[in-house]
Amino acid sequence: MSFDALLLLSFGGPERPEDVMPFLENVTRGRGVPRERLDEVAEHYLHFGGVSPINALNLDIIAAVKAELATAGIDLPVYFGNRNWHPMVEETVARMAADGVRSALVFPTSAWGGYSGCLQYHEDITRARAAFGAGAPELVKLRQYFDHPLLIDSFADAIRAAVAELPADRRDRARLVFTAHSIPVSADATAGPPADGGRLYSRQVAEAARLCAAATGFTDYDLVWQSRSGPPQIPWLDPDIVDHLDDLSGKAVDAVVVCPVGFVSDHLEVIWDLDNEAKGKAAELGMAFARAATPGTDPRFAQLVVELIGEHVTETAARRLGEVPGYGCTRNGDPCAVGCCAPPRRRAPAGR
Repeated sequence: MSFDALLLLSFGGPERPEDVMPFLENVTRGRGVPRERLDEVAEHYLHFGGVSPINALNLDIIAAVKAELATAGIDLPVYFGNRNWHPMVEETVARMAADGVRSALVFPTSAWGGYSGCLQYHEDITRARAAFGAGAPELVKLRQYFDHPLLIDSFADAIRAAVAELPADRRDRARLVFTAHSIPVSADATAGPPADGGRLYSRQVAEAARLCAAATGFTDYDLVWQSRSGPPQIPWLDPDIVDHLDDLSGKAVDAVVVCPVGFVSDHLEVIWDLDNEAKGKAAELGMAFARAATPGTDPRFAQLVVELIGEHVTETAARRLGEVPGYGCTRNGDPCAVGCCAPPRRRAPAGR
């Protein structure tokens, strides 16, 4: 199958204060999220002037991908669409059709399996094609890439750089802590083929953390979670990063390197939950704190995207490091045949 374009598909985010509440209403529509929770998350955005960094970061990724495609001799225009804010994916697919695109690859800004990491992107594709109707471009989502060597190498170098930011007399005893977006335990339990026992998302995150730690020479590290947003009676993956810092302090740990392995860019969760809340807690505890960079601004991330494209366009062999399953996808938004993802029993918002 030949392809006419690439669509970068992401979450979306507000770009001015008056966008914040309509954006959050899009994120949470039909989920019964209390207004108080929306007001709380809105304050995080307003702390940064009502602007999420995600759209600008994605535009930077697109510029880097275009340059890499040119270097690789692959002639594909690149489009940008979002799930929850402009440019909405429905609008983008309509523009692609108007431009004559008949089939396109889709790169999601999530490396993972599970509902939020994979299946929801298929739902976005299906919805956008249905909104256009007959003649909508065929769309093929690129595979999960949580253990791609270029992603792991980028995180590994970011960890080394973060260690170097710590006071020299604390570096050797710094604790490495990986963090990713928490999801409901029930959602994680149903992620992945039932024969494999589910938990695809948390197993993939743990595998990425293992690979990054091994690449940087850490034999001991922690994996924790962040950014939970559901009601307290619903169990989510834990421990939370801030609670974990308290626990580490109780064990006389006085320096941490936090690697947001679950994020490809500095989304709002990263700059609020880590650079604000977690960093503030560390300061309160007298703990040296350094946060590793996310890979989206690393030139290797654009190279990764082009490698994934090459698996379809030039039949380049897939490169994977991990031992946990990762899955490819089929056309027009259908999830892969093995059924790697399933919707959670109850959905809750993630503030980006």
